[in-house]
Amino acid sequence: MTTSKKKRMSMLDTLASAGAATTTPSMMTSNRALRSARDAVDSHRVWELDPNQVSNHRVEDRLNPEDTADLQDAIETNGQTVPILVRRDPAHDDRYLLVYGRRRLEAIRNSDKVTKVRAIVANMNDDQSTRAQISENMARRDLTFIEKALFARELIDQGFGNQSQVADVLTVAKSAISMALAIVDTVTPELIRAIGPAQGIGRPRWDALAKAIAERSANIPLLIEKAERVYIDADLAHVEGRPPENADTSAAAFQAVEAALPPAPSDATQTPSKRSTAKSRALKVEGTQTGTVKRTAKGLTIDLVQGDFADWVEHQAQDLITDLHRRWQQQR
Repeated sequence: MTTSKKKRMSMLDTLASAGAATTTPSMMTSNRALRSARDAVDSHRVWELDPNQVSNHRVEDRLNPEDTADLQDAIETNGQTVPILVRRDPAHDDRYLLVYGRRRLEAIRNSDKVTKVRAIVANMNDDQSTRAQISENMARRDLTFIEKALFARELIDQGFGNQSQVADVLTVAKSAISMALAIVDTVTPELIRAIGPAQGIGRPRWDALAKAIAERSANIPLLIEKAERVYIDADLAHVEGRPPENADTSAAAFQAVEAALPPAPSDATQTPSKRSTAKSRALKVEGTQTGTVKRTAKGLTIDLVQGDFADWVEHQAQDLITDLHRRWQQQR
């Protein structure tokens, strides 16, 4: 940024701050105009910022942020071709909050050759910033199921919205969010972080792990130790110059946790006819029981409470089972 441009932005910031101390309508109008002018300048330029001026207080989406060494080399060789997105920090005039572009920011922070980060400054509030981050995250094809599930849980826990609102911005069905949250809550965020992103481990295996943990009253701290042991062994192999035993350490950690589960209850080995007397499991919608599901010797039985919803399901049954079968095939 040239000296003259810096002066223009400093003048806008100073005047806008000074205007905030007044209460007269004319000065308030002037203050809004100055801020609008600054926002207009922000949005139509790519700024070069000191990377230490940018803070990252976002909900993290990745369980195992990858090394930025390769990206740093690329930026040092070819320059930063894609700007990061930031917004002005409402608490500090000379600072910015990261919206997205964490790896680019970290790569430049670690570089001795590149001292400025190229950034677009957007006029956003907290909600808009989170939505922009979500949109950028969902565009990535390499985020695993469990990373997305944990991301959804943290969005809800941090007050972004309820399940329906998170499902809306993630462009998934509310039932998918409910299922993902149930898995996160059973496996626990601590064990999930110990395992890592687990590339190639999809929803069915995480769901099976969650059910096994619940049914077998598994010791979560012990499972965390098993997962961490895999990472320790991988680090030792690296230090000693030995080839890694597994291409994906996090997937190996998942498998180690599976292997460390306590034995299944004895009734799990019974034949379907003997298991048919098992108790039904309640089906709930928004905390209210709407029916039951039960495995019998003949198959799976779902009973819904009489009412409008049951009537609707009856008429939509063929479409619903077709859609469920399609989703099952995609997740196999």
